[in-house]
Amino acid sequence: MLVNGDAVEVDVPGMRRLLDVLREDLGLSGTKEGCGEGECGACSVLLDGELVDACLVPICQVDGHVVRTVEGLAGRAVDGQPDLSQLDVVQSAFLETGGAQCGICTPGMLMAAHAFLASGADPTDEAIREAIAGNLCRCTGYTKIVDAIVLAAHSASQPPVE
Repeated sequence: MLVNGDAVEVDVPGMRRLLDVLREDLGLSGTKEGCGEGECGACSVLLDGELVDACLVPICQVDGHVVRTVEGLAGRAVDGQPDLSQLDVVQSAFLETGGAQCGICTPGMLMAAHAFLASGADPTDEAIREAIAGNLCRCTGYTKIVDAIVLAAHSASQPPVE
């Protein structure tokens, strides 16, 4: 499988959860476990560009596929670690609007927002709320999260400043 652009091989039982492989075997602790039942979205990652709950995906279904985690959103430094000076537009927008609270849901929200923006859908409040409906947050009323996604949509549509 390809994880955040790197070819990865793991020798684990086929029914081991993708979530556990990411966190425990690959050290990618950004993906969080909330419920372990696919209800909260804290463990959301992109699998071949589609948003999935990593707690529901057995690793045997990931062989030969592309996985992108929250660590894969930021640019990468020379050592291969995330470069926090090269945040993704969604990450920057969450920081700017205060869209992150305690942090449990944040990685999943970022991945859901990224998938929504990549879909090219019109970033209306209703469409954004529908896109993040599978991601539960207990800290907010979602207003700042929606504001962050709107900001990211507008930022992404602007040409880069040279």
